[in-house]
Amino acid sequence: MTETAAPGVQYGPREGYADHVSRELVLELHRTMVRIRLFEEHSGKLVESGDMPGFLHLYVGEEAVATGVMSVFTDADQMTSTHRGHGHAIAKGAQFRPMFAELYGKTTGYCKGRGGSMHIGDTTKGMLGANAIVGGGIPIAVGAAFASQYRGDGTVAASFFGDGATNIGAFHEAVNMAAVWDLPVLFVCENNGYAEFTAQGNHMKLDDIAERAASYGIPGVVVDGMDVLAVRAVAVEAVERAKRGEGPTLIEAKTYRYFDHQGIKGMRIPYRDPAEVEAWRERDAIKLLEAVGVARGLVTEAELAANWADTEAEILDAIQFARNSPDPDPADILDDVYTV
Repeated sequence: MTETAAPGVQYGPREGYADHVSRELVLELHRTMVRIRLFEEHSGKLVESGDMPGFLHLYVGEEAVATGVMSVFTDADQMTSTHRGHGHAIAKGAQFRPMFAELYGKTTGYCKGRGGSMHIGDTTKGMLGANAIVGGGIPIAVGAAFASQYRGDGTVAASFFGDGATNIGAFHEAVNMAAVWDLPVLFVCENNGYAEFTAQGNHMKLDDIAERAASYGIPGVVVDGMDVLAVRAVAVEAVERAKRGEGPTLIEAKTYRYFDHQGIKGMRIPYRDPAEVEAWRERDAIKLLEAVGVARGLVTEAELAANWADTEAEILDAIQFARNSPDPDPADILDDVYTV
């Protein structure tokens, strides 16, 4: 990584980060991003048609961030998510059937239909849950990292959040605590340029949110969030640093969401230039990886097409499973509210 003029900020990853990419890695990363993309597109259409209840915050366009970071995590490593959390869940290993069932509010869902889109969690995969409170998952990830350090088990934690969350008090308190105690945690800011409908330049003076890392004496790294191989390379270095006992890293992934703050239809208010959206779509993370894989002779177009087709079939099966699953019994409304 090379330092920029901004104190403490680096632009990553190092040169040659993609020189030794394997065929297996390309297929794995591609499969994960395709799984996220198709899950989100199908979910958005199901809500729009009225088949699925509620509303969704879709991750379409940002797939490379969750995929790249979670590709270096194990089931034992933990992470916290956001209201836009389906992609994080899938990248961490969540399966389609219980995910769709949760969105449909069915008992076969990850949270038995009680959590819905913004609260999916699976502790067996180290997924501590999505959080509808902006910045709410950041201190939870710090707590997980503290527990890891206390146990000495060598695991790490990560928290995903948006650019707007870095203005929240919980962000500053949690990052400061993690820095003081050298906790093994990655703070992953998915900077898609907008806090709901507000452009970054209208709610902060900074161009690079990673500059804020200098306030806490930790590294701040800016990475192209549309390049899954770059995100993965930066995450590898941050995880290795954390496991050496050197503390947290703030990673700012410059990315973009293709759809509105919620839903899959057009923008409810004209807060983005359509040309801006199209420019980001031209650098689609999945297309970029496909181009690299084919150009280097690592994968064939037929293999990539198979990833799309296999995922599509799995999704259609999961949707039918969810539709056919039982609704919760109102008599069980107090179950799982408390634990002893």
